[in-house]
Amino acid sequence: MERLTSADGTSIAYDRLGSGAPLILVSGATADRRADAQLAEALAETFTVYNYDRRGRGESTDTQPFAVDREIEDIGALLDIARSAQAHDGADAALVGFSSGAALAGRAAAVLPVRALVMWEPPFMTDDAGLARAKQYTETLDAALAAEDFDGALTTFLRYVGLPDEAIDGTRQSPFWAEGVRVAPTLAYDNAAMGHDGGVPVDVFGRITAPTLVLAGGASPAFLPAAAQAAAAAIPDAATGVLEGQMHNVDAVVFAEAVRGFLGT
Repeated sequence: MERLTSADGTSIAYDRLGSGAPLILVSGATADRRADAQLAEALAETFTVYNYDRRGRGESTDTQPFAVDREIEDIGALLDIARSAQAHDGADAALVGFSSGAALAGRAAAVLPVRALVMWEPPFMTDDAGLARAKQYTETLDAALAAEDFDGALTTFLRYVGLPDEAIDGTRQSPFWAEGVRVAPTLAYDNAAMGHDGGVPVDVFGRITAPTLVLAGGASPAFLPAAAQAAAAAIPDAATGVLEGQMHNVDAVVFAEAVRGFLGT
């Protein structure tokens, strides 16, 4: 594990694996770098992979007040580390983002120099019912966090992503729950990256100039492939793809192969 210091003094923990062109993984809500460790290893066969803990998670620290720009600065600091590595000949890194982390990666790619962008199932809403749900989620989440009800905030998130109450009750008995409650304040960070209203941030994504691939799973709920198509439509010249048989929790080997196919070696 290595560390860097972001612009506001936050300490960001990251692992560096493999060799080759640099690539940065951006995890989704509640996840730290452990969640992407298997994928990082698969990609490290071809790339130098930077797998980091987003601020407030894992072994990274946090600094208040929060703004999406602070997380973009964290990615910028990782890009600087990757660019300065002699083995990379000063090359810009590619960003690979998952779920709400894909939305953050897209926002970063709109303002930072990146080689390419790969997005996995950014969970934007594309219809009126979905947008209404996103609005209600934001209101309920913000209220729970304002009251420092982190258990309630995590429960709100899990319901929003589709877990039934009986599954949530089961999760409460697992080791995940205590860690999920600990990082629950960062749910606001992912919601901010998504844009609060749940829709594709067309104005932001329209400024992305890096080659972009937006992927979805063929076995995922229908709104996720629709979201991938909508996100790609907002990004100039973006490509889309479907990984047949895959769901939101994508297989690391299958996904790594798709990334290699897009980025080359």
